Amino acid sequence: MLASTAILPVLRTTAPQDGALAQLPAGQSVSFPAPLPAVTESKPAESPSTTSPTSRPPRTTAPAVTGKPTTTTPSTRTTTPPTKTEDGWTVTTAADGLRTYVRSFQVEGGQAVIRMTSDGVVTLVTATPAQGYAVQKVQDSPDNMAVYFNETNHSFIIHAVWWDDRPFAEVSEVGQ
Repeated sequence: MLASTAILPVLRTTAPQDGALAQLPAGQSVSFPAPLPAVTESKPAESPSTTSPTSRPPRTTAPAVTGKPTTTTPSTRTTTPPTKTEDGWTVTTAADGLRTYVRSFQVEGGQAVIRMTSDGVVTLVTATPAQGYAVQKVQDSPDNMAVYFNETNHSFIIHAVWWDDRPFAEVSEVGQ
């Protein structure tokens, strides 16, 4: 029942060109089980970088044996925030505590990458339709979005919503 209720706002805001949605036979409904939580964690990685140098300026040391001063430059390293995987989403947490969830979805109609943040904002990073399909994004509020991969009388729908302080997404197919 949650799956049907969660997708209703998106289905109600579809454009007339979304005729594939009206193609379900009367009385047919689709339900999806909620995924079980799975969490894996990785440790922060340090990598050389030139984008975030340390705050120390180069320092000059006493003259070497040659009589010339030598200058040493501190190494530049950045620490990437630790990442976790939760229910297929890659999760990072910024210094301010904002969590970012990113996940790629592959369906016969194409591929989409969706990003959600813990402040309830759902965004489409990329959407690439497969040969013969067109892509359409429908978003009626910042926390509720659907990506459609449409061909004549057939659609794949990726519905993503921020729900109960976590990302929720379901993939469905309509038509033939």
